Amino acid sequence: MSTKNRSEIIISVNGVTKTFVTGKGPQSKLFVLRGITLNVERGEIIAVVGASGAGKSTLLHIIGTLDRPTSGHVYYEGVNVFSLGDDELARFRNERIGFVFQFHHLLPEFTALENVAMPALIMRKKLVDVKARALELLRDVGLEAQADQKPPKLSGGEQQRVAVARALMNAPRVVLADEPTGNLDTANADLLHRMIWDFSRKRGQTFVIVTHNEGFAKQADRIVRISDGVIG
Repeated sequence: MSTKNRSEIIISVNGVTKTFVTGKGPQSKLFVLRGITLNVERGEIIAVVGASGAGKSTLLHIIGTLDRPTSGHVYYEGVNVFSLGDDELARFRNERIGFVFQFHHLLPEFTALENVAMPALIMRKKLVDVKARALELLRDVGLEAQADQKPPKLSGGEQQRVAVARALMNAPRVVLADEPTGNLDTANADLLHRMIWDFSRKRGQTFVIVTHNEGFAKQADRIVRISDGVIG
């Protein structure tokens, strides 16, 4: 547990609910989130834990603007993100938020370097202009020598480290991770956890991480436990 002082709220989640309609009639609604309120401070590492189906990933997707809430608001440094139109929201997401998922979602036809650079290329930047940045990030995750390798030639742990580097490409203030070590062995999971810790401490980046790894959760600055769609 860190004693690092923070005062800047970077994300504010206010009364967020999420309901899915599963059919017709009064019993056809599935209440996944039931009024989540949460503040996240700059440079903080938060571990979100809870049983399967508790609403952890749904909350992460809403914080990441990948899904809109049924009600409630999410603010990033004072910006009510769900007041933005779809195109504006997509641009905001690419520029301000990094994502790491349980399955790395690398593009197999591109090299590790090209995969890392992809968020910048989506912003219509040229590879020649961002190559140095992508190489720096690969070096930070210990994979500079594999820059020209394509994902099928990399191990599972290496692929996930490329995914972490990709999430950091646009220097986001916030990185969201959904079970990032769920498919890794203990050694690779521990390595990735150390990297996340170093990135947060050295660069002031904020991480919100859904995890079943209790060991990692205990190392986070704060544990947020979700049960039946509410923070317990």
